[in-house]
Amino acid sequence: MGPTGGRVANLLGSLAVLAAAGAIAVGLPALDRALPAARPVPDGRPYEVGGGVSVIPPRGALVDVTKTRPGRDRGTALFLVGAVRFVIVVTPFPGTVADAAARLRAKITSTRGYQVAGAESAVVTRTGLAGRGGGYAAPGRTGRYSVFLVGGLAVEVTVSGGRADLGGALAGVAASIDTLRYAAPGRP
Repeated sequence: MGPTGGRVANLLGSLAVLAAAGAIAVGLPALDRALPAARPVPDGRPYEVGGGVSVIPPRGALVDVTKTRPGRDRGTALFLVGAVRFVIVVTPFPGTVADAAARLRAKITSTRGYQVAGAESAVVTRTGLAGRGGGYAAPGRTGRYSVFLVGGLAVEVTVSGGRADLGGALAGVAASIDTLRYAAPGRP
């Protein structure tokens, strides 16, 4: 092959690499958008949120994999129960349960139109986690929140939806919250 043949081969090879890179750049994002963000979770099985915290999601719940991030010392899980959003956030926290509840209330009220509604009270899960809980409201939405402290972690739980949707899902979500469990890293 002469000097011209080598240049043609290089050009064709370069064009093939460019075409493959273009297909990846356009094709992978399109494929990602085509896959649903909400995926089913197995009924009755613990779901690892992060930091050693797990929960048994409500029957028929979906997990939004774009908003769910488990980690060694923290984690977030967003479950969808029909039109109801059920979110669990686990973060390291050095304060008291009252401090953790104040932090969660501040997060809720920092969203435009959201306000804490009614009195806060003590809550205890079936698994023995103790915390505080209350309610909140926004135009067209209502919600419940709970916060627990365990193993140096705050476990924040928020549940929100339209009044009718939340009313229909609340019993299943409350039963799920009751299954919140903490296992220190390295322990079953």
